[in-house]
Amino acid sequence: MQEKQAEHPSRWPQDARSAVVVTVDFNDEHGILMQEPRIAGREKSLSVWRYGAKRGVDRVLGALEEFDVRSSWFVPGRVAETHSELLARIAGQKHEIGNIGYVCENFDALTLGQQKDVFTRGQAALEHVTGRRAEGFRSFTGNWAPGFTDFLRDEGVTWSSSWRGDDLPYLHLPDTNAVLTKPPLVELPLHYELEDEPYFAYNLSPAVPVGQPRIPSYREVLANWKHDFAAFHRFGLCFVLRLHPEIIGTAGRIDVLRELLAHIRSHNDVWIATGAEMAAWWRERVTSNEPGHPVEVYARHWQEHA
Repeated sequence: MQEKQAEHPSRWPQDARSAVVVTVDFNDEHGILMQEPRIAGREKSLSVWRYGAKRGVDRVLGALEEFDVRSSWFVPGRVAETHSELLARIAGQKHEIGNIGYVCENFDALTLGQQKDVFTRGQAALEHVTGRRAEGFRSFTGNWAPGFTDFLRDEGVTWSSSWRGDDLPYLHLPDTNAVLTKPPLVELPLHYELEDEPYFAYNLSPAVPVGQPRIPSYREVLANWKHDFAAFHRFGLCFVLRLHPEIIGTAGRIDVLRELLAHIRSHNDVWIATGAEMAAWWRERVTSNEPGHPVEVYARHWQEHA
């Protein structure tokens, strides 16, 4: 017997049942160097992650154009400097460009001042190429120091996709008790199962991931993503996909993305938006988080023990 779909009022534009945001991390070699410093100088290994700029970006852009999907790309400042023509092409196809630091820094190892510095350096590089300041931010490691939320908001950042802990957007409280002079920062939470890296990232030596191997069936990964989308759609949630051009953009895997996008587009009640569009919609209609939301518990704990 088929299970009845959950009934709820639509929370998305045009009475859409669910929402989808496609995000892409275009880190080139810098992401893997942060995760595994021993790869530095090993050209054979580095070439795996440089493949994104060589082939992957174009394939991902082609798939997004085929299914009329505008996405949000997170690009470190150093990549903006070394691949400025490629970044300009991404922005020229109306995809949003977000900030992910200067070289995908490990925010866990940085002070608040250092976090501000790498954000500012990355922002300047992105603005130089695109002519616009990034409105979205992603911390490569997912964490930041108390006080950084206020800094992002003061810098004109309206949304983040760094944290987890929910399947609907939520609001970051200010890090201080000061009165808000700008709209709150909206978080579009991630899920590991909705990323390509946990399935497909692989390097022989040094081992990435530790323990190896990890190259699963493409069919099963696609089935996982379709299954998750069905559940997000059923409950009226926000499906945030996180991709990497060097991973999903290979000749074989790009069809996994194409089939997923075709499946999503086969539903006429899905709102596909950029991160900035999603954040603006949420912020206009939601003024507070649900009582007891984990992000508020964390903020309250920090304020009480600061």
